[in-house]
Amino acid sequence: MANKGNCKATDCAREAVGKGYCRQHFRLWKAGEMPKARYKTCTFEKCHKQRFRTSSLCEEHFNTKHGKTAAPTPAPAEAPSA
Repeated sequence: MANKGNCKATDCAREAVGKGYCRQHFRLWKAGEMPKARYKTCTFEKCHKQRFRTSSLCEEHFNTKHGKTAAPTPAPAEAPSA
């Protein structure tokens, strides 16, 4: 196996195995715990949910920020009495 160099995480000298990270930092990257996230995630602190539409927030935090609540479910229509 070819040497891929050292881990690109700050102050880490271990051998890189994936995406330029060592095994430990690669695992953290996959979990979304590294500074550069694996996916486009919500920018709210400690939230790793996927972003909502073109917002920088997930759907839950987007709705909270903009004062929107969940849409009420319509009541089932009653059958006409005969």
